[in-house]
Parts: sequence; structure tokens; C-alpha cells
Amino acid sequence: MIGLVLAAPRSGSGKTTLAVALLALLQRRGLHPCAFKCGPDYIDPGFHRAVLGVECRNLDLYLSEPETVKALFARGCCGCGAVVAEGAMGYYDGVGGTPRASAWQVGQTLGLPALLVVSPQQLESLPGLLAQHTPHGAAAVLLNRCPAGAAAALAQKVQALCGLPVVGWLPEMPEAEFPARHLGLCMAGELPGLAARAQVLAERLEQNFDWPLFARLFAVPAPAAPVPGAPPVRRVRLAVAADEAFCFCYRETLEAFAEAGLEPVFFSPMADAALPKQIGGLYLPGGYPELHAEALSRNAALRDAIRSAVAAGLPTVAECGGFLYLGQSLQDVQGRVWPMAGALPGRGFQTPKLVRFGYAALSPMQNSMLFRQGETVPIHEFHHWDSTHNGTALCAEKPVSGKSWRCGFVSESLYAGFPHLYFAGRPQLARRFARAAIQWREQEP
Repeated sequence: MIGLVLAAPRSGSGKTTLAVALLALLQRRGLHPCAFKCGPDYIDPGFHRAVLGVECRNLDLYLSEPETVKALFARGCCGCGAVVAEGAMGYYDGVGGTPRASAWQVGQTLGLPALLVVSPQQLESLPGLLAQHTPHGAAAVLLNRCPAGAAAALAQKVQALCGLPVVGWLPEMPEAEFPARHLGLCMAGELPGLAARAQVLAERLEQNFDWPLFARLFAVPAPAAPVPGAPPVRRVRLAVAADEAFCFCYRETLEAFAEAGLEPVFFSPMADAALPKQIGGLYLPGGYPELHAEALSRNAALRDAIRSAVAAGLPTVAECGGFLYLGQSLQDVQGRVWPMAGALPGRGFQTPKLVRFGYAALSPMQNSMLFRQGETVPIHEFHHWDSTHNGTALCAEKPVSGKSWRCGFVSESLYAGFPHLYFAGRPQLARRFARAAIQWREQEP
């Protein structure tokens, strides 16, 4: 099997563009590639799905234990001939400026060599980058935004600087750049012609690619196929918000729900007038409600139904964008304020920069549907919006700086707050959610 971590010295080096090009090239060669994203990213996996037509999983060594990451990797690799795990930010960028949970550590944990995406302007930094950690794990370089006439000379320079071969290069291709906004790249579904763009990238990369060298350097043993667990004794339907406003949902979270006995049933808070029938729970993931606040607000029938369901005790998990939707109102990107579900007291508003960005650990102040006092749960936050009432039921603490704050609303039927949970990394949370949903269905008349 071909396997690699696609990484870069820092953000903005073009990893996603090269990941799309490489995945499309691997697919054209009949290798049935699969994709992963290192770290807590919801957007880049959408590009992998758009290119491959298959799901992409996340690999996160802060939100999950190493054995869990290995199991998720083995599950995603099953039946594939090639694996590309796209890194996040820089190669060694992990928790609080340390290499923990970085692309480098993911590669070391899984035994995957790294292919470094480097622009000509970054070449001089390569020796220092590779000297930071031993082993550095890098096997080759892929040049991005490389002038055609300079490719051979630059490859020789890379070899002289750090001893790594260059396996390929892409020229500057403005027509292939992916537009971005406040939380990163635009979603893949919003970009018309993405599949055709991927094929153009693959064709250009293939013209400037040393396939025999690449296949030799990145040959890795395939992981053993995972042993399936026992099916759950009971199943209950879980309403999962899924549309343009609620699009930040890990594939592994849905799998953890299913393994716990929750059967996801998808609906749109923008378009559907009612919740799905015969549900035992509600999951409102993150996304871009601020971009669709008007449509969400105008769907008053569903706002009312969700407010009533939460008040009645329907087991509910609402993260980040889902949390904002449960508030009293939400300011959109134009500054207009729209009524939301009104199940919680806060009013969502835009801020000039990222708020409480990054990894943290949650400590509950009380027992609730998901949490037990005395335990800690790893989380991630990534948002430009805030709320006038963030809750006080949980304590969040940064893993390196120790900075802490109170957040979240919890009860025997609710978790709502800005922190994103990773249910695959803490499957006991999914089991507790399922238990509450089953009890709700059993008590309904």
C-alpha cells in the first residue's frame, strides 16, 4: 500500500490543493485511495470527499488516544491501495505550540512517512525544520508554485540542503486556488466544477511527477482490518441537523452514535417544517448558522418545535453553531439580528477575531446526560461568533497555558456550548447519549 502524511512547513503552503491533486492522481491510477485529515478540521475532508466520492476521517491525537487513532486509520484504509493523511497547519504544529497531536506525531504513531509541500521561497528553512525532531519522518518533497524553468535546479537545491528527493512539482495555478472565508476554505459543495478542477490538477501533477520514486519511497504495510464490535441491543432514531448551516460533523461521530445504538436521521433546520418522527434525541452540530441566519429565522415552525422539544427534555447535544441556534437571536455577517430557537438565554454576535481558539479540556461541575463529575473531556473550539450567555456548568482549561473559563449548559437531557466534542475519542459519551434517548422513547406515550 502507498501511504503518507502530506505536510508543510506552515499554513498557506498549498496542502489542500496538493492533496486534491495527489488523490485525484492516485484515483486515476486505479489505487482506490482513501483520505484522512490530521486534527480537528471539518472543511478539508469535504474536498477529499468531493474528489474521491468517499468519506474522509479525522485523525486527532489530542481528542483521541493513540489506539483509537490506529483503529480509525485501519477502518478507513480497509480495501484501499493508497492513503493520504493531510496535515493541519505546519508539520510540527500541535497542542499549544508543541508537537503533540501534530501531523508529525500522527505520522510517527501510524508509521507513515511524510511528503512535504514546499514552495521555492521556503527551501532555505528545510534544514532547520527537519532538525527540530528526530526522526523527522520526511521522505520526500513536493514543490508547489514552482516556475517550470527552475524545477530541475530547485530539486538539486533541495537535495543539497537536506538530502531529500523531490518527487514532483506544480506550477503557480491561480485558476486552481480555493477561496477562503472566516473559518478557513469555503466548503467543497459551494465550489462549482471542483471535480473538473481536481482532474486538471492531477493532469498537471502527473506531467511533473516521478511515479517510480514516489511508489518506492511511500510503500507501507497495510494495517490489519479491524474486528467489528457487537451490535447494540437497542436502536433509537437520532435527529441530526445537516444542511448548509450545520455542516461540521465528523464521520466518526456518526459512527460512534451508530455503534452506541443511535440511528442518525438527517433533517434541515433551514428547510424542514418539523423534526423527524419517532426520535429519541437531537444533535445540532456546528457549521455556518451566521451565514444562513435569515433562512433559519424564517423557519419559525421548526424553531418553535425545537424550543418545545428541548424544554420538554428531548435529549439534545448542540455544539458551537448548534449552540448559537438554540439561543435567543443571532447576528449575521451583515450585522442584522435574527430570532433563533430561544431554548437558551444567549444572543449570538460577531467578534473581530477567533474566540477561545484551540484545544482545551472540559471538567464538569456536576453530573449530567453526557458528563460525570471528576472526569475530563478533550474538546476543540473554533469560532468568530460569541454569545452573551455561554453557560457556567463546565470548566474549560488550555492544556499548556492553563488558562481557564466557564462554559456550557448541561442537564439530564442537554449539552449545549461552544466546545466541539469528538465522540469517537470518548465513546462513553455516545453511549450515555444513546441511553438517554432510549429512556426518552420508552417514556413517551
